[in-house]
Amino acid sequence: SHLRCCGKKCNHLAVWLCRCILVSLLSLCLCFCSDRAGSISTLDSLDFARYSDDGNRETDERVAVLEFELRKAKETIQALRANLTQAAESEVPSQERKNYKSSPEIQEPIRPLEKRALNFLVNEYLLKNEYKLSSITFSDENDDQDFELWDDVGLNIPKPPDLLQLYRSCGTPLPSPRDTADVSVGVDFVDLPGNCIAQDPLKKPDLSQQQQTEVVQELEYQISLLNNEKQNLAEQIKKLQCEIQTLKRTVSSPPPTTLDLGSQNTPNTSSSSPPMDNGKYLDIRGVSEPDNNADNLSTQNTSQFHPQTHSKLKNKPPVQFDQPNRKLSPAFQQALLSFCRMCSDSRLGAEVSRIADSEESVMLMLGRCLPHIVPNVLLAKREELIPLILCTACLHPEPKERDQLLHILFNLIKRPDDEQRQMILTGCVAFARHVGPTRVEAELLPQCWEQINHKYPERRLLVAESCGALAPYLPKEIRSSLVLSMLQQMLAEDKADMVREAVVKSLGIIMGYIDDPDKYSQGFELMLLSLGDPSERVVNAVHQVFIPAFAAWTTELGTLHTSLIPSLLARIEKLHTQGEHGLDEHKLHVFLSALQSLIPPLFAVVLQNAPFTSRVKLHGDIPAIEGRIFCLGPLSLDLHLPQLIEIVGRINVTSSTCVHEFSRFFWRFCRTFGKIFTNTKVKPQFQEILRLSEENVDASAGNGILTKATVPIYATGVLTCYNQEEDRKLLVGFLEDVMTTLSLSHAPLDSLKASFVELGANPVYHELLLTVLWYGVVHTSALVRCTAARMFELLVKGVNETLVAQRVVPALITLSSDPEISVRISTIPAFGTIMETVTQKELLERVKMQLASFLEDPQYQDQHSLHMEIIRTFGRVGPNAEPRFRDEFVLPHLHKLALANNSQSVENKRIDIATQLFEAYSALSCCFISEEVMVNHFLPGLRCLRADMEQLSPEHEVILSSMIKECEIKVENRAMSDPQGSMSIASSLVGEDAKTKFLSKMGQLTTSGAMLANVFQRKK
Repeated sequence: SHLRCCGKKCNHLAVWLCRCILVSLLSLCLCFCSDRAGSISTLDSLDFARYSDDGNRETDERVAVLEFELRKAKETIQALRANLTQAAESEVPSQERKNYKSSPEIQEPIRPLEKRALNFLVNEYLLKNEYKLSSITFSDENDDQDFELWDDVGLNIPKPPDLLQLYRSCGTPLPSPRDTADVSVGVDFVDLPGNCIAQDPLKKPDLSQQQQTEVVQELEYQISLLNNEKQNLAEQIKKLQCEIQTLKRTVSSPPPTTLDLGSQNTPNTSSSSPPMDNGKYLDIRGVSEPDNNADNLSTQNTSQFHPQTHSKLKNKPPVQFDQPNRKLSPAFQQALLSFCRMCSDSRLGAEVSRIADSEESVMLMLGRCLPHIVPNVLLAKREELIPLILCTACLHPEPKERDQLLHILFNLIKRPDDEQRQMILTGCVAFARHVGPTRVEAELLPQCWEQINHKYPERRLLVAESCGALAPYLPKEIRSSLVLSMLQQMLAEDKADMVREAVVKSLGIIMGYIDDPDKYSQGFELMLLSLGDPSERVVNAVHQVFIPAFAAWTTELGTLHTSLIPSLLARIEKLHTQGEHGLDEHKLHVFLSALQSLIPPLFAVVLQNAPFTSRVKLHGDIPAIEGRIFCLGPLSLDLHLPQLIEIVGRINVTSSTCVHEFSRFFWRFCRTFGKIFTNTKVKPQFQEILRLSEENVDASAGNGILTKATVPIYATGVLTCYNQEEDRKLLVGFLEDVMTTLSLSHAPLDSLKASFVELGANPVYHELLLTVLWYGVVHTSALVRCTAARMFELLVKGVNETLVAQRVVPALITLSSDPEISVRISTIPAFGTIMETVTQKELLERVKMQLASFLEDPQYQDQHSLHMEIIRTFGRVGPNAEPRFRDEFVLPHLHKLALANNSQSVENKRIDIATQLFEAYSALSCCFISEEVMVNHFLPGLRCLRADMEQLSPEHEVILSSMIKECEIKVENRAMSDPQGSMSIASSLVGEDAKTKFLSKMGQLTTSGAMLANVFQRKK
């Protein structure tokens, strides 16, 4: 008051006081809300004695008082809002505002209030016009504003018209005062938007000139809005008058028996209740009474119809009913018809009583009825509703109703099966074709996003399939961003194999439509991620759909042979450099399988860049094209073959998985590029590295490259691509040369073994491999014959018994009588494998006789290496051999060897034999052994072995003592039990898996774990 008396303004003080009062009132409101919240209790915490009728009276009075205080506080808040906004707006210096007015080129900076108002209008426009995603983004960028409530913009600011109305009125010039005077419209000054600033100007003599100018501008703006509204109403009146005249001409002079469907109620009823649904439905609830004033009522009702409806009604003849020649009063006639039982009071009755007469009204009716129909249809038959739902969702004018219908579509079936999902997807594609990309993005994609984490995998599967099916109909920006991110999330997080499989297929479809080169790296990572999936069906989908689509895109970008394939090769090389503790075979399989699937696209790129591309016809002779592959230009020389061959030479030859993967890759590569290309480009590069000519054989140092995986991969991946006679001869010659070279060089045989294992898996090559081995059998060098004998061991397991009897056993018998003792010893593992795998008794007897000759012939008594090989073979094949052969041949001879080893004078030989016997007895202890054999051979052999181990290896002696004790206990238990029961147990144990029985037996030992760990270790 002191400042007022001094003539000074106190706007800041007023703002501060208003804010203080507003905060205090808001605190009071919060206290009231907390009191009300505190009075609410759950059913679990209710005390019914406390909340009786007598006890509630005091609480009700307290609530009434608080509600009154809340109302008063709200009124005070509204009043203070007006004062606060007025004071805040007036803080802008008037001189500064005058400067902006006087200089139009200087634009006044936007005020916070204006910015919030414009933000609200822009967000409202986006929502009304179905830009939902843009609205969400806009709201996120203005997170300090609440777009649901206009009061958040300002305290006393009324809401202006929407952006569309502002745009339509912005180009209209302000009317002249003369035009304004002709309107004759009284404007209440209190109703103006700026009434808080300009209210009652006559009572404020100190009102500044600036404020008066603003009031005048506001009044002129309101007058311009009223003028626009007047013009619009005048145009509507003219249109309606024309329509009335047209309808009058259409229904002029109706016969007395004609009933106009637009006038079915009495004049009193029609004048008191307006037509429902804007007159777009024909109401049959009062059909009973014809009206003589049909022209007037029909004019009133039909004037509100949609213009399309009028055009249809023009061509529709009036409906005529036969009227009786009676003179009944309308009231009496209505009373008679009231006895007809019709119901129009309920929701369904109201829908039934109205018949739609236009397409739009039909859509409105379906939009109202379908949400009530769907829950009452059997789940097994709900797919019959899909056409109805989709048609309504396409044509319905209301966005909220369309959204509800599409929500019903995606939730139509709880767990849709494959056929039902196909129906829904077909409908979604038809919907997308009809409405276009904008509505697909705004209406269908949100439905997919909502169910991306649904608990049922069938629903998530529907989402994954929908993303792929809708990909061609989406905007390209959404297709390469939002949809791609959705599928990437599902691929990484979903636990269901079938969902991830559908995701991979949809990703393949997306890759077929994507055109943003920046997404290449994301596509490459998605390929690697999906290839590493643990599910086989997902990986198959990658090779079937994703990689071909991704390769087609990289072909268009020109990065297939320059970026994609080199990236995979670099990762394979990185595996070799990082594989200190062994190569990661799973990752190698992932990269090689991807390379294998990229071979056909690479071949297409080579053809596209060939010199003869411009001259060849697509329907021409294919052999002519293949014959010229060798001269495709510089690209064919850079097919990464040298790099691949170098990688092959570095992998571990003993890894059958790596050898198999690379063999498959080269086989597919050569088959795709053709025989001439293989003979002229691939084989020469391998042959240059392998150097198989006789002059390059170094008997002293050996040939290092022949011990690498290059040999089996070249043999099985390149030389087996074509199966003609010349190709088979080349393969046989290569294997014979490798066998000879390795044998004469005293080099390891791992590469040759890997070749036999890989080729032996295919029965087609059994005869060929036997031919190679027979070449070794009759070779002049004993080293080559030893190698051939050892290769028979690898081949016996996969060859049928006929070939074993006709080709393998005769060759082994020939080698077993070889002058060189080393050759004869080399046949023992193969004989043992035959005893393990063959079932023909004649073959088994022949093998048994040959092994017996090795053991019983006096010339082999001092052959230490022969005895070592026999004991090793018995320990390997004994658990899986025929029980009679094991009991009558293996165990007795092991007993003899153990007994003979007790008298061995050479300590090293005695240790070697004892160690091999220990391993053999450990393996055979898992087998069922009859009581007779146990007492006569197994236990005596163990005791002899224990006698050796007492001196040579005390830790083994402890284990042997435990094994002997266990066997003795079993013998005693069998002697005490029923013999028949013992036989039944024996028959059940014979069929068990050898490994399971062995582990069970070793688990019964009472020795310590440290001692058991040494069971299979040789004495160093």
